This record gives sequence, structure tokens and C-alpha cells, in this order.
Amino acid sequence: MSAVLVVDDSGIIRSAIRRILESLGHVVIEAPDGAQALEVCNSGQPIAAVLCDIDMPVMDGLTFLAQYQALYRERAVPVIMCTTHNTFDRIKGAMSLGASEYIMKPFDAEIMSEKLAACGVR
Repeated sequence: MSAVLVVDDSGIIRSAIRRILESLGHVVIEAPDGAQALEVCNSGQPIAAVLCDIDMPVMDGLTFLAQYQALYRERAVPVIMCTTHNTFDRIKGAMSLGASEYIMKPFDAEIMSEKLAACGVR
């Protein structure tokens, strides 16, 4: 079982994503914002992937992504950005910062499984 860090300010969204990921056999670690996600990453807890919302208070997803890539470039795990925004500029911005994949809310287990598999996470 691989661990996936889910970063979203909405507890309801985190719970929904948790159910999907657990149904796919993953262990879920949660963080409500990018700052706490960085704390989890710094703790040394093994993580196979990060699923991160873009719009969050305290530290948004793009800031988290930039800081995560700067700190862990050589050993970074895949980061899948997850949002309701589907503008080309948003997607391009996330990918240019090092996002591995981009997923639109709402999504289901099949889409989540495909995105994780595309990142090499099973």
C-alpha cells in the first residue's frame, strides 16, 4: 500500500478523496493547506504521491508546489494538482512549476486511478 498526501482546505473534499483512495488500496495522509503539507513532507513520512488543491488559505497549492520542488527536486514524488479551474493558464502554470498531472473536480475513482497510474503510483 502506498501513501498519498491529500492537501485541500475542505474537510468534505478530503473525506471524499480519502474514500476514493482507500477504495484503490492507498493509505491517506491529510493536510488542510500547503504549509501543513510541507510539514508532513519534512517529517520524513514516506509518501508515494501528493494530490493538492490550488485554491487554499495560508499557503495555496501553487506556492506549495514551488516550495516542494525547490526543497525536494531530486527526490520529489509526483504531485497531482486538483481544482475546479480548467483554464489553460492555470494548467500551464502548475505544469511549469513541476506538477506531474492535473485533475478536475469533481472526479471519480476511475479517473483518480488513471492519474495515479500515469505517475507510476499503484
